Amino acid sequence: MRRTLPIVLMALMAGTVLPARALEGPIPAKPGETATAPAASAKPRVVIVATGGTIAGAGADAANSATYQAAKVPVDKLIAAVPAIAQVADVRGEQAFQIASESFTNAQLIELAKKVSALVKRDDVDGVVITHGTDTVEETAYFLDLVVRTDKPIVMVASMRPSTAISADGALNLLDAVTVAGANDARAKGVLLTMNDEIQAGRDTTKRVNIKPSAFFSQWGPLGMVVEGKTYWFRAPVKRHGTTSEFNIDGIDSLPEVAIVYGSGNMHPEPYTTAVAGGAKAIIHAGTGNGSVAGYLVDTLKDLRSKGVLIIRSSRVGDGFVLRNAEQPDDKYDWVVAHDLNPQKAKILAAVALTKTQDSKELQRIFWEY
Repeated sequence: MRRTLPIVLMALMAGTVLPARALEGPIPAKPGETATAPAASAKPRVVIVATGGTIAGAGADAANSATYQAAKVPVDKLIAAVPAIAQVADVRGEQAFQIASESFTNAQLIELAKKVSALVKRDDVDGVVITHGTDTVEETAYFLDLVVRTDKPIVMVASMRPSTAISADGALNLLDAVTVAGANDARAKGVLLTMNDEIQAGRDTTKRVNIKPSAFFSQWGPLGMVVEGKTYWFRAPVKRHGTTSEFNIDGIDSLPEVAIVYGSGNMHPEPYTTAVAGGAKAIIHAGTGNGSVAGYLVDTLKDLRSKGVLIIRSSRVGDGFVLRNAEQPDDKYDWVVAHDLNPQKAKILAAVALTKTQDSKELQRIFWEY
């Protein structure tokens, strides 16, 4: 009673009603056992899959922030360079590739997606972080968003400066990515990109600046932010992804060829016909304005469509979306519009969609929904 008396007296003085167990005092240990404090809650288990890029790059000296060699630092050293990660999650690393992201091919997209799909099926994995070069991270993010069926967080992370630079951004980006990958409130939001304190939707975000850490933007705004190890959310994605997607990487072993032809003044038909001769099953026309097609190219695109090539009108403009049957009579020509997807994301969706259908009406439905 001498142990519990102060507790009882304090409770009575404060007018507090204590549960019976509190009045009894600590539960005594059994003979041969040591009394222990309640176990702390387990940390989330996160796998970091490394593919190379600037975040794994190294410059000649600390003043080189834009001149460096990408894909030099292996995943174990990336993790070791950010000791604070151990406080956030139980982390292990896997080296998938060690390349600059401009060298990614369809084969590597598929290999990476299959690896991630296998990881998120494991009970001992709560989230996945993928380190990646910034040049094509938006394409990889969108591809994974479409084909990996899970509600577990998948977080892309990159950096604009190598780890050797004075103001390297990779370490904090990586810590933030692990924080998001282990957060319950990041589940079921699709593939994310965490850079520059922001949490971007993998579907929406695009690289608009090539020499500053604030390189990635979405015209619809970020989903949230990471500040001092805490996630803050402001909107949620509404397009289909993850568990609601009709696509599944487990059944995809190759992707059809899709070409992008960039719109400008004084164009020629050869880029379109050459792309088709090279095996393209669809062409993304990155048109001016509202996906405009020059009058002198209309017959070329109509002819290619008559031969089974899908024509998808996107826009080279950074923001906005392409309106169907505006500028061109898409219904009449049996063309598709990319909606708000930029040309490189339209290419990813078209390639994935073509694994299921070559029907233009079905393809248009997919562009509306994803």
